[in-house]
Amino acid sequence: MLQITQLLLSGIAQGCIYGLIALGFVLIYKATETVSFAQGELMMLGAFCAFAGMALFGLPFWLAALLALAAMAAFGVLLELVVIRPILGQPQFSIVMLTIGIGYVARGLITMIPGIGTDTHTLAVPYKDQTWKLGALVINVEQVAIIAATAILCGLLYAMFRYSKLGIAMQACSQNQLAAYYMGIPVKRLNGLVWGLAAAVAAIAGMLLAPITFVHANMGFIGLKAFPAAVVGGFGSLPGAIVGGLVIGIVESLAGFYLPDGFKDTAPYIVVLIMLMVRPNGLFGEKLRKKV
Repeated sequence: MLQITQLLLSGIAQGCIYGLIALGFVLIYKATETVSFAQGELMMLGAFCAFAGMALFGLPFWLAALLALAAMAAFGVLLELVVIRPILGQPQFSIVMLTIGIGYVARGLITMIPGIGTDTHTLAVPYKDQTWKLGALVINVEQVAIIAATAILCGLLYAMFRYSKLGIAMQACSQNQLAAYYMGIPVKRLNGLVWGLAAAVAAIAGMLLAPITFVHANMGFIGLKAFPAAVVGGFGSLPGAIVGGLVIGIVESLAGFYLPDGFKDTAPYIVVLIMLMVRPNGLFGEKLRKKV
């Protein structure tokens, strides 16, 4: 029972990371009906921004994290304005390939930085390597920080979408952009803000993950496991992204311990295949009907 509790805690923490990256997938998809495969690399850039603030400029962690958050939000808005917006309206395949290309460019640019891009770095967070003991149960504070930060962020996003004019306008755009435009909502500006929000959420995921897996140019590949989380939860549901991430994280943790080598990496995709057969719209996805 102790071992299972330890595995569940580890899986929930890892699932929160998947869920935060999946939130970026869902936010962008709901706003623009575009799937962005650059979310993992945005997470990596956020971690590198925080590391640069601490290592190069000597900033304390919390200040470096806030500056990295602001920088990635601005980068997301700029990315949508300069790269994504000109190609909107083209076939979906073109936009998907563009976001994949953005990810490769981001990794390439990071690796070109001498002495930084090709090495593995440690993000010196204040709670690194700390543990709490509850009887025989050993709890890693890094995992607790991930779970707590995810819960707080989900609460803030819920409050924004539920009570703020900006959040309500974003919901209107996600339901019908043309109707929102006719109602006077600045759709193009909101699309940029959505990309900025998705980049900021990815940066938070990167800074939470960095103390566990370190900061390196290839850490963005974790986005490939966050995509199944978005599919399992339902690609149009923000709560579904978090729940899907938790499902993938727990399944991966249990498979890595109880099943032979190799099952840990394939388990998320097996879950996706089962979900697509049983419930194609995901756990929280909307059932769409089309009149013919």
